Amino acid sequence: MKITLTFSFLICIIPLLQGQTPVELADLQLKGYNERNIDLFLEAYSDSVKVFSFPDKLLYTGKERMRMNYTGMFNNLTDLNCTIKSRMVLGNTVIDEERVLLRKDQPLLEAIAIYKIASGKIQEVYFIMKDR
Repeated sequence: MKITLTFSFLICIIPLLQGQTPVELADLQLKGYNERNIDLFLEAYSDSVKVFSFPDKLLYTGKERMRMNYTGMFNNLTDLNCTIKSRMVLGNTVIDEERVLLRKDQPLLEAIAIYKIASGKIQEVYFIMKDR
């Protein structure tokens, strides 16, 4: 009986010790984005996150820079919302095809976001924006 309880406990606790899955991290930052909750949004990212314009143009580095960039957007764009049209997952990479509403009086933005996860956090993000 004791062995069964210990084994059951380990099965339940091991996923918690390993941190969130890549999909859970992508969903967490999406939830924070759509709620315009900067702390929840940033929870998914590493302190040294790198943000790129695909394929390799570095836009900025670091969670604090990300905080500065997104705080104004969250405060000023009350209609802000992102929906996922499709998602692909391969190992520690999540690729989302997104539709982003900035303002109700503007057309939706179409984008692809590629999230690279390591050590339980999003380490790199690559954005591909549709030409308007």
